[in-house]
This record gives sequence, C-alpha cells and structure tokens, in this order.
Amino acid sequence: MRVGNYSLIIIALFLIISCNQNGDGQEIINDGPIKVEIRKDGKAYQLYRGGQPYLFNGAGLSGDIKKFVEHGGNSIRTWAENSEILDIAHEHGVTVFMCFYIQPERHDMDYSDKEQVNKQFERVKKFVLANKDHPALLAWCIGNELNLNYTDPSVYDEVNRISKWIHEVDPNHPTTTTISSVNPEVVKDIKERAPSLDFLSVQVYGDLFVLQDLLDKSNWTKPYMVTEWGAIGHWEMKSTAWGAPLEQNSTEKAATYLKGYNKSIGPFGDQCIGNYVFLWGQKQERTPTWYGLFLKEGEETEVIDVMHYIWNDEWPQNRTPRLSAMYLNGKKADENVYLNAGGEYTASVATEDYDEDPLSFKWVIMKESTETKEGGDKEEVPEKLGVIESADQSSIVIAAPEEEGAYRLFVYVYDGNNHAAHANIPFYVNQ
Repeated sequence: MRVGNYSLIIIALFLIISCNQNGDGQEIINDGPIKVEIRKDGKAYQLYRGGQPYLFNGAGLSGDIKKFVEHGGNSIRTWAENSEILDIAHEHGVTVFMCFYIQPERHDMDYSDKEQVNKQFERVKKFVLANKDHPALLAWCIGNELNLNYTDPSVYDEVNRISKWIHEVDPNHPTTTTISSVNPEVVKDIKERAPSLDFLSVQVYGDLFVLQDLLDKSNWTKPYMVTEWGAIGHWEMKSTAWGAPLEQNSTEKAATYLKGYNKSIGPFGDQCIGNYVFLWGQKQERTPTWYGLFLKEGEETEVIDVMHYIWNDEWPQNRTPRLSAMYLNGKKADENVYLNAGGEYTASVATEDYDEDPLSFKWVIMKESTETKEGGDKEEVPEKLGVIESADQSSIVIAAPEEEGAYRLFVYVYDGNNHAAHANIPFYVNQ
C-alpha cells in the first residue's frame, strides 16, 4: 500500500503519542508488557527492563507521585494489589513493584485451612491475569513481612505455589516476597520452601547498618532488594523511664538516611538490584512524624533533600530548615523530662535555614500513643491537647496538662517554601 506524506506524519504522531519514558529516559510502549529479568554476569546481578539495565530510584508511595517524579523518583511499591496505580504510574513514567496482600498468620490466617488458602489464591490469580501485561509493572511481590511473629513456615509453601503459577502465565516479571529484617532461620525457610522466587526482598531500619552481616550470616548469595528502609525503628530506639521511645529529629533522620544508604545500599549494586525508601507520604506510627518523609499537611522534610541528592547527585535549589536541638524545661528528650500538672515551662528549639528564609513555628502537645501494633498496622492518632503558633519565636512558655500521664511536645519549623523541620520531646506529668 502506498503511504503519502500526510499518512507518514499521522503515523509518526501516533508513535510519539503511544510512547512514554521511564525515569531513566528509556522509551516504553503503551500497549503490552515490558519484559523484566535478572541477569547474572560473573558474581554480579543486574535488573533489566526492556533489554536495558534498569537503575531505579524507588520509594514506598502514599503521597504525591508528581513530586516524587520531580525529585527524580521512577519506581514505586505497593503493599496490596492496586490496578489503578498502574495507570497513574504509567502516566508519569514510573514503574510499579506490585505487592499482593497475602494474609499473614498474625492476621488470623491458618495456612493449614485449604479453603482459606485457595480463596486467597483465586484472588491473586484474578488480579495477575487482569494486569500482567501492563507496561508499568516491574515485579510481583507475594506478601509483605509474612515472617513477622509467624510460627508456621508453611506460609512459604503457599508463596512458592503462587510464584510457580505466576511464572507459568507471566514470563515477563520476576517474583519475590518481603521479610522483616534478615533472620537466618527465616531465610532458610524461604530457600527450602519457596525456591521459585527470583530474588529476596528485605525490610530493614536500624538493621540497615548491619545488613551485610545479616545477609552473610544467612548465607544469602543471590540477588535481593531493600524494599523498605528509612528511620531507625521505634522498637530499636532508646526509651524514657516510662517507656516512650525517643524519636530522632528531622535533621538527625536526614543524616541517618544518607549514612545508611552510603554504607549498606549504594556500594552493593552487584547484589542489591533495587531499593525503596520508606515512606513517601505521611502516616501515624507511634508518632505522626516517625516514618513519613512529609508532614500531614504536605510539607517536605529534610529527608526529601537527601533523597533528591541520592537520586540526582545534587541538592535541591531550596533546602529544608536544619534543626540542631530542642529543649523542654532546659532538658533534651533523653533526659527524662518530668513536669508538674498545670505548671508553666519554657520550650525552645535551635534551628537555621540554608537559604536564610524567614522561619515560623508551631508547637503541639499530644498524649503519648498507647498503641502496641506491629508491622505498620493502622494506628489511631493520639489526642491533641493544644496548638501554639508563633510567627518568629523559637522559644515559648507552655502550660503542662492537668492530668497525670505521658505526653509529647512537638515543634514544627516552616520556611514558607513547603519545607519543614520537626522534633519532639516526650514528657511525663506528675500530680
């Protein structure tokens, strides 16, 4: 068939429109799957997508995908199946590490109950068949931290059954499962019971700094991803005399993220084929600020600066305020701050801004969380007792609550450019 000039123009426009780019600038076609595979060269492993090495900048996303891309991110992960996120990600040139919600033992799952297990399997099958050819899909993750408080290792028999079936119907995407930290016994269970998995996914916080030791002790020599890493966990930090965990301030966290990445992720690209920082968003987990890289209202914390630097090899143009110290009644958080009911006390914060932006302050008193949940399960936000906003004062006087008990004082420092520093001090009120 003869094709005229106008027809050639139309075809060219169609090809341009039907293509997109991932975060590495690699062209991807809108229709049909893009093959993802792990290749081995000597002792080194490399993830390939569409026949090209795939070096991605990943995060667990619960926030703004547009900001994520603007900072250099190009791959996100989920904790449960979600078909809509595939389309949203594809529109932004982002890939998706798709995790199924595989019910853990701690959520009342009995892996000896065939009816329960088969019902779950059918749900997974339905989702895979409907989404396996989506171009944004990067990998299948069969369950999140199924080892947390488990007693029945047969859960990994089911992980293996799902993985084998996925390989039969989808030759284009690898499979994995995530584990909480790295325990030799858990790794042994996975090696023996789930050999169909293509790589292991580990989730570490304070343990990030000893990750290579843990992998060596577990004799794991195959590829792996770090699918959650970030702030030192609340279970890993020191606590006050009354049991309140001590949280790092936003500047200390930024230093922790950068140090952890440079020590245990960046140098090990021959075996670590990817990573997802936690959490590109905000959530309540012991405090409203512990794990999120954003505040609830959307302000970026200093960890965003660090991730921008890691992903782009340069700092963002406007930086987040730095916070060096916070005091309540002349004491820091690790000095067991006791106050008398109804008494007045001075609170202060030492901060600076790289760009000399004018700073404003907000102080919030909340009851201490009484949650004991694990594994990121949903928590209730503690009661907020008072808010003090100050246009330009880094020192204020607060009145201690009248009721005896455990509380926490938060300070937020804003630069007017959608950035904020934060810190908190747990305190106990005596009658």
